[in-house]
Amino acid sequence: MMSGSAEKICIGIDVGGTNLRFALVDELGKVLFRERRSTEIHQGKEQFLKRFFSVIASLRTWADSSGKEIVAIGAGVPGLISNDGIIYSSVNLLPLEGLNLRELITAAAGLPAIVVNDANASAWGEKCYGAGRSMNSFLMLTLGTGVGSGLVLNDKLWTGCDGVAGEFGHVTVEPDGKPCPCGNHGCLEQYASATALVAEAGEAIQAGGGGALANVPASMLNAEVLADAAHGGDALAKAIFENAGRYLGIASAAAVNLLNLEGIILGGGVAASYDLIVEPMQREILARAFAIPARRVRLVRAELEDDAGILGAAAMALASVKSDLSNE
Repeated sequence: MMSGSAEKICIGIDVGGTNLRFALVDELGKVLFRERRSTEIHQGKEQFLKRFFSVIASLRTWADSSGKEIVAIGAGVPGLISNDGIIYSSVNLLPLEGLNLRELITAAAGLPAIVVNDANASAWGEKCYGAGRSMNSFLMLTLGTGVGSGLVLNDKLWTGCDGVAGEFGHVTVEPDGKPCPCGNHGCLEQYASATALVAEAGEAIQAGGGGALANVPASMLNAEVLADAAHGGDALAKAIFENAGRYLGIASAAAVNLLNLEGIILGGGVAASYDLIVEPMQREILARAFAIPARRVRLVRAELEDDAGILGAAAMALASVKSDLSNE
C-alpha cells in the first residue's frame, strides 16, 4: 500500500452539523487541496452518505491527476464514537447514530480508515502541528456550540476503554444547575459554550439589563458580537465572559489535580475571546488546585483554528497505516 514512487497523502475530514470539510494532507501536515459541502443532515442518512462519498471520489481524481497516492482516510465526527468507528450518539447528526462509518468508508473507498470524535481529532492536530507540539500531556478544549475536549497523555491520545473518553463539557460544575441535553444538570457546556453565553445575554436583555447589547436583534446575537461588546467595555458582555472563564477554571482545576498536565489548549469560536476568559480561568485553577500542578499548567490558545480536526484525523490515519505495515 505504501510502495511506489508517488507521494503518500491522506484524506482528512471534519464532519460538522453545518458543513463537511475535506482536505488532502501530506505527511508534514500541509493541506494540498480542499473541498467543502453542506452537511444537510435533515435530508437523511442516504443523502448524507451519497454526498460524503462523492467528495472522496473527487479528491481521488485530484490526487491521481497530481501524481499522489491516497493511502488512508481519517474523519472527525461530533459525538460519542467507539474505537471501531461506530457513532454511538451525535446530537447534531441523529440520522447517523448506530452507523459504523469506519466500515462504510473502508468498503466504499477500499482504503484504511479511522473515525474519531472531532475534538479528539483537533487535540491530535494541535499535538502534531500546533500549540501542543512541545507538550507530552495536555487537555484541549474546543469552545463552540458545545464544549468538546481531547486528552493527550504521555504523547498518546487517551480515548478510554470504549473510545468515548474526554467528554469534559459534561463535567458537572453546578449539581442542581441548568438542564443539559445529555440528561444531566449543571454541565460545564451549559455555562461556557457559545450557546450558553448567548443564552445568558438574551436572558439579561429580556430582564432589562442589556446595556449596549439591548439594541442588538436576537437573531444577530452571537459569541462574536458579545466579544466585540466586551472589548468595547460593555459591563454585561464582560461579566458573561468572566463567568464562563470562572466555570472553565473550576472544572479545569479538577483535571489539573488529577492529571498534573503541562497545558490546557483553548480552541473553537469562543477561544477567539481568549483574552476575556483566560484570567478568570487561571484564577480559579490557582485557587482550587494544588500549588505544584496549578503552577505547572499553561493556558494557551490553539494555533490551527478550523484545520485542527482535519489535520489531526489525517495524521491519525497515516499513523495507523504505518503501524499496520510495521506489524506485517
